[in-house]
Amino acid sequence: MRADDFLAAMYEARASAILRTKDADTARQAMLAAIRGGFRVIEFTMTIPGVCELIAEFRQRAELIVGAGTILTIEDARSTVAAGAQFLVSPIWDPPILHAAQALGVAFMPGCATPSEMWHAQQSGASLVKLFPGPTEGPNWVKQALGPLPMLRIVPTNGVHLENAPQYLEAGAFGVGFTAHLFAPADLAAKRFDAIEERARAMLAAVNAVRR
Repeated sequence: MRADDFLAAMYEARASAILRTKDADTARQAMLAAIRGGFRVIEFTMTIPGVCELIAEFRQRAELIVGAGTILTIEDARSTVAAGAQFLVSPIWDPPILHAAQALGVAFMPGCATPSEMWHAQQSGASLVKLFPGPTEGPNWVKQALGPLPMLRIVPTNGVHLENAPQYLEAGAFGVGFTAHLFAPADLAAKRFDAIEERARAMLAAVNAVRR
């Protein structure tokens, strides 16, 4: 998937499901629950054992857009794209990883904490910029940053939940990513995948209720 195609797909979806856990089977079942709840853009992080196998497995489903997160090295980028990752996400802004993603022909979303970082990342070719870590006044931060820099394509992920996701979108965020508030650690531990599915439906309903 070309970077422009991913950008269009994320614009349409407006939200992604981002999973971080230490058990591959739990990851599989939890992500399947999020998909049943309606998510189509999904991200497995490098902290999951056997992450490349999961990426390859879920890439068999044509309706999904599958990405890899916590990309910290060029080798991370190469191995996950070889497994089928269609976009890459990192908690940091690192130009060599961007260049690797560009060479591999996939979109890259680096983590940025300041407008300056976001500007430089996007000017360098980053498809989107991940707001990380999330500031306390998250939606208001996004609104203030977009005032003088409306061209920024900001995607908050850290601390995004059912109540503030619409606020982020109303503030001008390009999209949002749901992490621990979707995949609640207690639900993962107890394997309450039905709770994750129900939460996914509610989160997407809240996102889709926001007018562009």
